[in-house]
Amino acid sequence: MQTKAVLELNEVNAILDTAQTEADAQGWAVTIAVCDDGGHLLGLRRLNGASPNSAAIATEKARNAAIGRKETQVFEEMINNGRTAFVTAPMSALLAGGVPVMHANQLIGSVGVSGVKPDQDVQVAKAGAATIV
Repeated sequence: MQTKAVLELNEVNAILDTAQTEADAQGWAVTIAVCDDGGHLLGLRRLNGASPNSAAIATEKARNAAIGRKETQVFEEMINNGRTAFVTAPMSALLAGGVPVMHANQLIGSVGVSGVKPDQDVQVAKAGAATIV
């Protein structure tokens, strides 16, 4: 039997804090979502000025990074590079800004960010994910 690491509340808060610090440093109004390895929401932080719909989008980005086991930018690039049939996959928000959270080469959760340009969403999400080593 294997032992599995899981995100607990203190790690979720650390991810949210680090991602918020990155967003605040850049002056970006975003929503940050953290999910477990099954794509279930563990934490959500909508920063002042972030649009209401960014909460749903960030959550779906985090969910897709978890269940897809890769950055959501990969899915967006697949579609943009001609694999348009992938838009029918049972996932929404197949957009850059969702990243896995890894620990000991094992996916233990994910971070999704929405509210600014795609590369900026990714920057904030990666900062949060890098909190866990």
